[in-house]
Amino acid sequence: MTSLYLYPAWLRLWHWINALLFLTLIASGVSMHYAGADWLMPFATARVVHNTAGILLTIGWIGFVVVNARSQNARHYRVRFRTLIGDLIAQTRYYMIGIFRLEPHPFHVTEAMKFNTLQQLSYLGVMYGLMPILILSGWAFLYSIYLPETLFGLGSVWVVAMTHVVVSYLLALFLLVHMYIITTGDTVFSNLRAMITGWHRETDAPRTETTAPARRETP
Repeated sequence: MTSLYLYPAWLRLWHWINALLFLTLIASGVSMHYAGADWLMPFATARVVHNTAGILLTIGWIGFVVVNARSQNARHYRVRFRTLIGDLIAQTRYYMIGIFRLEPHPFHVTEAMKFNTLQQLSYLGVMYGLMPILILSGWAFLYSIYLPETLFGLGSVWVVAMTHVVVSYLLALFLLVHMYIITTGDTVFSNLRAMITGWHRETDAPRTETTAPARRETP
């Protein structure tokens, strides 16, 4: 059993705050979208909660982008184009077929790369693609009175609202997939435990050159 310290305190703190804010946005967003249902928040309350969570999410996302770019965590987001296609095929096959046949995982976590190819591409798409669109559309919706009357020949508020809703659904889908993927580690809870303690544990992981404080062998 090999342990790697892959999740520094700032990343774990941001992760759990971001998760809480996102769940809050889902609950308040649904409450506004389906206003009037007894089991949902009152519209006025949901609006305040949604706007507050959105502002905090914006601050958190900007903080993540800045700190991630200036820390060693950024290396995990660098795409390996030389092996991209082969890695993508192997990882896709594993999730679709191999995992159900108890085949060995084609990717092993190292200090140089903690994401497999599918994870890396999905995180890049979410954090640097969908999240900026969600945030910008949210702010545009918040200050819709300053929007032009039309965008692309359509009502600007409608365009912004539909963009915000579609992206939010895509991110909710990502959240569901993410919750499933975290159960595919060495044990059902090993990946979840890693995001709590900072230490990723993996059986028979390949050895890599690393400094002593960053890796430790466990019996």
